[in-house]
Amino acid sequence: MNFTFALEAQTQSSGGASGLVMILMLVAMFVISYFVGIRPSKKQEKENANMRNNLAVGDEITTIGGIIGRVVSIKDETCVIETTHERTKIRILKTAISRVDVKAEQPEN
Repeated sequence: MNFTFALEAQTQSSGGASGLVMILMLVAMFVISYFVGIRPSKKQEKENANMRNNLAVGDEITTIGGIIGRVVSIKDETCVIETTHERTKIRILKTAISRVDVKAEQPEN
């Protein structure tokens, strides 16, 4: 009778330990997914927002559609770019800007 009671107690205590291990593994998976997936994308979003906020007239940009042009004017959420030698002007959203290729030269004070 003592042997059965000891066996049941041991089984119950190891079941609790495996539950704890399972919880720790789930927490570890969430932490890893945060550092691999969520954190880098947040960092990239912050860099893109900073790039769009520091946009200046004269910058040469590339849009997400592959259009290359020079910024002519900037408004709140849009900007006008000039492409080709015929000075074709296109109005685009700031969020459509993929990258700034060449920054405009800043006048020295």
